[in-house]
Amino acid sequence: MPGTDPYVPGHGNAAYDVEHYDLDLRYKPAGNRLDAEATLRCVALDELDNLVLDLHHLRVTRVSVAGHGVDKFAHRNDKLRIRLKSPVLTGERFSVTVKYSGAPTAVKSRALGDAGWEELDDGVIVAAQPHGAPSWFPCNDRPDNKATYAISISAPSDYHVAFSGALLSSSRSGASTTWSYEQTAPMATYLATVQIGRYVVSEQPGVVPIRVVRPADVRGPAYDASFGQQPKMMQFFTERFGPYPFEGYTTVITNDDLEIPLESQSLSTFGRNFASAEWSEVRLVAHELAHQWFGNAVTLRHWKDIWLHEGFACYSEWLWSEQAGPKSTAEWVEHYHRKLSDLPQDLVLADPTPDLMFDDRVYKRGALTLHALRITVGDEAFFEILRRWVADNNGGTITTPQFVIHCEEISGKPLAGLFRDWLEETALPPLPAS
Repeated sequence: MPGTDPYVPGHGNAAYDVEHYDLDLRYKPAGNRLDAEATLRCVALDELDNLVLDLHHLRVTRVSVAGHGVDKFAHRNDKLRIRLKSPVLTGERFSVTVKYSGAPTAVKSRALGDAGWEELDDGVIVAAQPHGAPSWFPCNDRPDNKATYAISISAPSDYHVAFSGALLSSSRSGASTTWSYEQTAPMATYLATVQIGRYVVSEQPGVVPIRVVRPADVRGPAYDASFGQQPKMMQFFTERFGPYPFEGYTTVITNDDLEIPLESQSLSTFGRNFASAEWSEVRLVAHELAHQWFGNAVTLRHWKDIWLHEGFACYSEWLWSEQAGPKSTAEWVEHYHRKLSDLPQDLVLADPTPDLMFDDRVYKRGALTLHALRITVGDEAFFEILRRWVADNNGGTITTPQFVIHCEEISGKPLAGLFRDWLEETALPPLPAS
């Protein structure tokens, strides 16, 4: 099957939407053993004789579809195909339950790399962007199909379990503890994550509750200079972008070093190497927090529009830099405009191709595009554009043409030419005159 997005071929099915995932997981770090049952509450967008779900590598032992019955099912090539005894009618709501088990592994892709479930030296991270969600649960792996989640995870009691949602309870029984979470805000599959490790938890007071889940020895001046700044970042971003869109925010710091931080909804994951006073690390703490507005609350409909996530989060780094040091936004703009001018001019920001969707030029040119918009419309209109963008689309999915229309409506200015030059042409435009 071709899937629903050419950037992530073979993923997703447009014939139905999942409205809610109910996941019951039991995990043993020794041997990387997962035993699980998932119930998906869905709605049919077409009449269905067959259902197709995304699921990587794990072994399916039982499938049921309430009210319709299962004639047979087959799981191969990362697709769980279910033939129904009676069809699901267009518009009908139905539920699918899948029991499965095995040793989860990352989903591999030549263009996109590995994503999904990954064992650490002692624990687990899930880094699902953009195609790794099927590594640990059966799903309709499309960014435009957001759903709510309830999850129960049992693991050995000397491990802490975090999920991209609100913690409801944790209860110990013998050598295991069961953690129950929910995510009531609509969430794309790639933004769902589980993090498991030997961690302690600390709270950071402020305008939004922040929990830091970390190894006990990650503390001190370097930690204070990076993760200790999160309450101030949160205060600043709520002033610039509007209210924080979720119930709370969690930062997980793994005992391992990580090359890059990991984005997920209401939770960000960092390696212990990011506890540092260096700007190269501090900026990424701000970057991942900004994604809660731009990427998580408001999510791209198609992967070609990744600049609507990464350009916004990158620009947020520069805004925070001006607020707290070391440089002004204008200085970062001048620096990266000059740097990008010396790089190959072969990237179309509005459609960078799968090979370049995470190229650093997407991040930096996306941020420069926003600054060009800011110069053109003025500060008052620019920040109103950002606040209204989140408020009007919170919980939904968006496209680049939709953003252009939004900017014109809020600013009252014709902006098609500006966005054409920055988004559709390969040559880097000059910045508008201040």
